[in-house]
Amino acid sequence: MANLFEFNVKDIDGAMRSLGDFKDKVTLVVNVASKCGLTPQYDGLQRLYGQYRESGLEILAFPCNQFAGQEPGSEAEIKEFCELEYGTRFPLFAKIEVNGDGRAPLYAWLAGQETEPQGPGDIEWNFAKFLVGRSGDVIARFAPPVEPCAREVTDAVEAALERA
Repeated sequence: MANLFEFNVKDIDGAMRSLGDFKDKVTLVVNVASKCGLTPQYDGLQRLYGQYRESGLEILAFPCNQFAGQEPGSEAEIKEFCELEYGTRFPLFAKIEVNGDGRAPLYAWLAGQETEPQGPGDIEWNFAKFLVGRSGDVIARFAPPVEPCAREVTDAVEAALERA
């Protein structure tokens, strides 16, 4: 695949969705989990989404149970948790694998991209963040502990939104 917009994935309700629907948007792609020490980052993701959505930011959240079984629920349970506990309004997708033999094609592509401040390689944990520009190319990767509203993330989001 050449860019993000060429992938098709299942949304949280089980429908196939083309990521081409997000063409010309800046996207932050994040693998998420409901029972992780980093789960409170859902709050930061929603705040980031609320702050920049009107300017063209989308957040695409992909639940993953590969790290210490921290996303054991069904898609319906995950959706309900996110909406009730964190008031999330950004798109949620079906549970996927981000590493190993069962790695989703989207994450095989993401993990293989040369990025800063963190380079290519396996996903270390839940809440790894990939910032994708309007062209569909990965422009930054942030390690799981980096908060969604951290200065380095918001600066990168703002710079990406300013690009035509």
